[in-house]
Amino acid sequence: MEVQHVNVKLFLEGDHEVDFGILIPVFHSWIRGQLFEELLIDVADYRHVAAGPGIVLVGHQANYSLDNCDGRPGVRYNRKALLAGSNQDRFRQAVSAALVACQHLEANEILDGNIRFNQREMELWVNDRLLAPNTQDTYRALEPDLEVFCSKLFVGASYHLHWNSDPGRLFSLKISSDRGFPSNQLLGNLSSSNGSNEAR
Repeated sequence: MEVQHVNVKLFLEGDHEVDFGILIPVFHSWIRGQLFEELLIDVADYRHVAAGPGIVLVGHQANYSLDNCDGRPGVRYNRKALLAGSNQDRFRQAVSAALVACQHLEANEILDGNIRFNQREMELWVNDRLLAPNTQDTYRALEPDLEVFCSKLFVGASYHLHWNSDPGRLFSLKISSDRGFPSNQLLGNLSSSNGSNEAR
């Protein structure tokens, strides 16, 4: 099964309240500086939607957002444009983009260190019901690719995949590691040619 439109969400550390509005000037500065590979266009404010998309940085190829879906705030990378390569390439691109966004937020002077990210858990979606309906067959088809990817991402550690089988949702999984990895280490793991086949 070949997938497109991979989404990744990295969760904020802790349970403290986050002022989503403070992200608006930060995201506008990202547009001015065009910090990422994607063309960044505009900022949309959805704070009025309970447990919703929050503040969205709209791009041509992808969106970045700080959302509060399912009551858990985090940074979400939403790939919209098609991407050449394999499923491994698409998983790697989406997770890397989300990690780099988190690094920029953690280092941003306006945020003054108030945003930190969970180093051991993330969520991955395929935002295309036609390509990847949320069924057991989809999970079985993608599980080998996901295991290879996670073994490389969390090299040297055990990891766990939890598929959300709710038929009303997009195909999605919670991915967690038994130990935390700083973002620079995860990015290094993804860029390395060496992976791990450690069992879950």
